[in-house]
Amino acid sequence: MSDSQPVNKKPVVFTDRLRAWTSGIINPIGVALHRIGVHPDMVTIFGLMLVGIAAVVIARGHLQIGAIILLVGLPLDALDGAVARAMQRKGRFGAMLDSSLDRYADGFIFAALSYYFAVSGRFEMLVVAQAALIGSLMVSYTRARAEGLGIMDNKIGLFSRVERVAVIITMLLAPFLLNWGVVLLAVGTNFTAFQRLWFVYKHLKNKGD
Repeated sequence: MSDSQPVNKKPVVFTDRLRAWTSGIINPIGVALHRIGVHPDMVTIFGLMLVGIAAVVIARGHLQIGAIILLVGLPLDALDGAVARAMQRKGRFGAMLDSSLDRYADGFIFAALSYYFAVSGRFEMLVVAQAALIGSLMVSYTRARAEGLGIMDNKIGLFSRVERVAVIITMLLAPFLLNWGVVLLAVGTNFTAFQRLWFVYKHLKNKGD
């Protein structure tokens, strides 16, 4: 980010654009699910269950099958919000649950990869997978901590959740890319965390804090 870039301009990330592009498909499905009595928290929890199943499959070395399970569950990450909008949910617990279970999902995937590397005797890649996990958690933490400081638009960076999921699914579907994908995640997520730290620093500095 250059020093001349205004920090009060709300960042637009690929995740936001993707939600806008797919809203015409996701929102009607959310309405339909609400009409048959599906609660958004049920969708969120079921999504985590699928990630857990995928993690077990990945840990056992069936990378491509794990990727397919993740692909099947991918729409659920947006559907819970669509169902919540359809029911005009006003409470904030749903957002808290969704964010918390997303962190569990990150942990499941990188724990599975770490186990896979460990049993394969590739301990250097286990360390890289752990670095990717730390970076993924820090990307989310820096945003949450910024919101606690009243900075509500700290969603900048190269590796938000959609980009991370895209890399994970790609490298699992094409296992010859696995090492490169994990390295990319380790570097990209930690770089994004520092991008967000820098954004907060500039924001607070401009306010004289």
